[in-house]
Amino acid sequence: MDFTFDDQQIAFRDAVRKFLMVEAAPEMLREIWETESGRSRELRSKLADQGITAMSVPEAFGGIGLNDLDWVLVQQELGYYAIPDSLSDTAYLAVHLLNHMPADVALKREWLPKIAAGSVRVALGHPINPFVCDAHLADLLLLWHDNEIHALKPAQVELVAHTSIDLSRRLYEVKWTPSPQSYICPARNGRDLGNAIIDRATLANAAQLLGLAQRMLDLGIDHAAQRKQFGKPVGSFQAVKHQLADVAVKIEFAKPVLFRAAHALAHNKPCASVMVSHAKLAAGEAARLSARNSLQAHGAMGYTWEADLQMFVKRAWALDASWGDLTFHKRRVADAIVAEGAQLGPGETFN
Repeated sequence: MDFTFDDQQIAFRDAVRKFLMVEAAPEMLREIWETESGRSRELRSKLADQGITAMSVPEAFGGIGLNDLDWVLVQQELGYYAIPDSLSDTAYLAVHLLNHMPADVALKREWLPKIAAGSVRVALGHPINPFVCDAHLADLLLLWHDNEIHALKPAQVELVAHTSIDLSRRLYEVKWTPSPQSYICPARNGRDLGNAIIDRATLANAAQLLGLAQRMLDLGIDHAAQRKQFGKPVGSFQAVKHQLADVAVKIEFAKPVLFRAAHALAHNKPCASVMVSHAKLAAGEAARLSARNSLQAHGAMGYTWEADLQMFVKRAWALDASWGDLTFHKRRVADAIVAEGAQLGPGETFN
């Protein structure tokens, strides 16, 4: 099969890349981190102007109506620039949830146009994550309780802040009480929707991890080319070259795994869950190696606050553990491999 992205997908990704190159420089991100909210309304508005918040929203509600394959390219750019914003939770995950809600058309009519316009934030609270990202800024919270889904406004919940290793992530424990007024989806549908959200959140994390891996590698290469030892750039030494080359190989091997997972989700393949777990594992491995080797290329000074590298390293560590840790995703892959009648091998890749 022809597994290449079309010209429109590439052009949209390139437009996002050029925008973020100007609007998301590390020094600007640092300023956002140090604000009380940790978020920038101006940046969010500009992201909406780029069409990112409208990507998954159907055209009937003012959106563009794109799918997982379009998102996977954009997510890599969001990772590369470490955007300190729970954009995916609102524009990708919440939109998928609202789009596939059993019958609540009123909820879709109220929130989907606002999401497309970039004027609201939606926080998701799933049992797989003990803490909810950006709950303090959410206009709507979609929360699971015994597989039921509930929709709550900020006044209906109590928030307890929790510190993250990644200062761009604002995490909260959400205390709330389920009620008939907040109930929007029965357990029989909520279970399937919850699994779909886990898959798409895992895909988003994997794509961002791959973008982060590339950014950390680029920072390591730049530093190795500038830093000198014994009168020569440290990047000219073979040991350093090998470390950075190992990262490049991991990234290249993870890309097709990520794209295959996005293809499976976009086409509702029965093996999609296993593929996204494989993608998370491959991207996470690339990001962890990139963080370690790039820190080594920096002479370990990359840990310090003054170095840009630490921003991307900490975000990679945080994303690697969210929406399912290594054990969770390895178990999903292992169960698929040892299952009776498992179809394995290169010939089964796109079956």
